[in-house]
Amino acid sequence: MTTSFVRTVPVVLALALASIGVSAVAQTAAPAPATTTAEPTTTEKVKEAGRDAVDATKTTTKKAVNATERGTKKAWDATKRTTKKATNATKNVAAKTGDAVETAGHKTADGMRSTGKAIGEKVPGTAEHEAAKK
Repeated sequence: MTTSFVRTVPVVLALALASIGVSAVAQTAAPAPATTTAEPTTTEKVKEAGRDAVDATKTTTKKAVNATERGTKKAWDATKRTTKKATNATKNVAAKTGDAVETAGHKTADGMRSTGKAIGEKVPGTAEHEAAKK
C-alpha cells in the first residue's frame, strides 16, 4: 500500500457515506410547516407594541383632556362663588360704612347744635338767650 492509496481511501469512504446520507435525506418527508402557536416574528412584535403604545396614548390623552375640563369647570365655579361672596361682602361693608358715617354725621351735627345753643344762651339778643331767661 502506498501512501497515496492510504490518503485516498478515507476520502473515497467519506464521499460514499455522504452520498448515502444525501439520498436518505432526499427521501424523507419535508418538515411540517410552522404551526400557529409559534412565536411571532420581531416585526409582528414591534407592530403590536406600536399599536399598544398608540392605544395607551389615546386613552391617556382622553383622560388628561377630561381632567383638564373638570378642573377648568371647578375653577370657574369657584371663581363665580368667590366673586359673589366678595361682592356681597363689599356691599355689606359699604352699607356698614355708610351707616357709621351717617351716625357720626348726626352725632357731630347734634353736638354742633347743642354747642351753638349753649353759645346762643350766653349772647344777648339771641332767641336762645331770651328763652334761657324765661
